[in-house]
Amino acid sequence: MGIGETWLDWERDGRDWPHRSASRFVETGGLRWHVQAMGPAHAPALLFLHGTGASSHSWRHVLPQLSTRYRLVAVDLPCHGFTRPRGRADLSLAGMTRSVTDLLAVLSLKPVAIIGHSAGAAIALSVAAPMDRDKAPTVIAINGAFLPIRGDRLFSPMAKLLFANPFSASMFSLLTRTTPLGGNLLTSTGSPIDEAGALLYRRLLTSSGHVRGALGMMAAWDLTRFEALLRSLSASVVLIAAKDDPMVPVRHSEHVARLIKGARLALADRGGHLLHECDAGFVCRIIADAVSIPGQEGADAA
Repeated sequence: MGIGETWLDWERDGRDWPHRSASRFVETGGLRWHVQAMGPAHAPALLFLHGTGASSHSWRHVLPQLSTRYRLVAVDLPCHGFTRPRGRADLSLAGMTRSVTDLLAVLSLKPVAIIGHSAGAAIALSVAAPMDRDKAPTVIAINGAFLPIRGDRLFSPMAKLLFANPFSASMFSLLTRTTPLGGNLLTSTGSPIDEAGALLYRRLLTSSGHVRGALGMMAAWDLTRFEALLRSLSASVVLIAAKDDPMVPVRHSEHVARLIKGARLALADRGGHLLHECDAGFVCRIIADAVSIPGQEGADAA
């Protein structure tokens, strides 16, 4: 990563982290992962992948509702939250996919479903894509960022420039501490999350290492050929989307539902981009249905 990056300290910044007792740290090649695991050890396993700029805390309301029936594993993605790199990290979609696949091997984890939010949904699909349908986990995407979004032609080069400047992340983190920037970013998601969650996002943004990880992920992200993967996908897919998401338009999920054979689509009227943090009950019902009735086709609306 960059020069003089500051990272969150588990004993200081993680002292009141949601579900702290479920946390542990796992080493793979080049990364020290923050992993949370809860639920019966021999129950069907579900893997949770957050989106760009978030962390495992974004599942804080979801995990308790599913923990009696499933083995739940939530991670901080590379260079996010408390997951630190040992050297240069590949934050592209391909690099993230390899990193998550390596972690699953180290954990000896074969999830029956991977639940991904936003960019985490693209990683989930990329992890499942090479597997045969009878072995691939069900992919459950929440406001999945699968298609290039309007403004990408401007924003991606901007992210590359910011990532190339070693001082950009430090300046962003300083502004988060001293201005309303963090709150403004959360407002842009269209999600009225609780104050405890908002404080955790602000804490993440005070870490220049985390900010640089998010910038690096955005700078390296390329979805121009992802539609071809969607058309050829054999894994079972469930799409969850909020109609009022201002960041990933609902029409993207509707388009993807038409591309993937047998995909299911569940729509929420409200909740914004962070739907799973605003209406965990709705999301958990869809997850439970998808895992207990694999391969069911159709469309739901709520």
